[in-house]
Amino acid sequence: MNRIDQRFAELKAQGRRALIPYITAGDPAPEYTVGFLHALVEAGADVIELGVPFSDPMADGPVIQKACERALKHDVRLSHLFEMVREFRSRDATTPVVLMGYLNPMERIGLEAFADQAAAAGIDGVLAVDMPPEEAEELGPLLKARGLASIFLVAPTTSEARAATICAHGEGYLYYVSLKGVTGAASLNAADVADHLAPLRRMTTLPLCVGFGIRDGASAAEVGKVADGVIVGSALVNRIAENAERPEAIPGELKAVLGEMRQALDAMSAA
Repeated sequence: MNRIDQRFAELKAQGRRALIPYITAGDPAPEYTVGFLHALVEAGADVIELGVPFSDPMADGPVIQKACERALKHDVRLSHLFEMVREFRSRDATTPVVLMGYLNPMERIGLEAFADQAAAAGIDGVLAVDMPPEEAEELGPLLKARGLASIFLVAPTTSEARAATICAHGEGYLYYVSLKGVTGAASLNAADVADHLAPLRRMTTLPLCVGFGIRDGASAAEVGKVADGVIVGSALVNRIAENAERPEAIPGELKAVLGEMRQALDAMSAA
């Protein structure tokens, strides 16, 4: 069983919600990323999304755009990300890692080579932001043959027919984008999220995880009431940016942000 499926099965049996942090590989410099990954696990991460630095991250707001810029100053590439995950796996064989990024870097090394290298590194799923299921005919089977999940986005503006197509192709979990706009957007309405998740639950048994707009324990708990997992990116990447000149402080900052969310989610589950 894929590590993602195994983790969600465990969480379901425990009645708990998944906490899924995102960081950009190589931000603020590549030598720190593996330590950050372990810090996220220590703070309660159930799955980790690791972003591929890209020069034109169209779905991301200024916070993650700048994270990509910081990483690209060090020429961080997919090959470096694979090495980071291999090093992470030397100490952690169980936490699922999802590679999140854009198709261009994957296509540059060739989709089959990408799938081979991702599987060999210990990656469990791939979320290509700009690859809708209709365009996944080549990459999807390559990932599936190697035991990797193809993860897709669903937005508030997604039609019911299109959502059904996405659900039919999705694996691992569905990433529901809670807000219209880019990552780091401001407000989050849990009732609105619940209204959009309800029809998705009739279409799929995949876990429904919600990202965009989750900033603290309170917003994580609100979303956790209606979702199977919460995804947090900009709140963590902000802490990395604020401490880029003193990276030794970043693991503690990440633990503070994620730890508050973990406590809030667990308290909600226990209530």
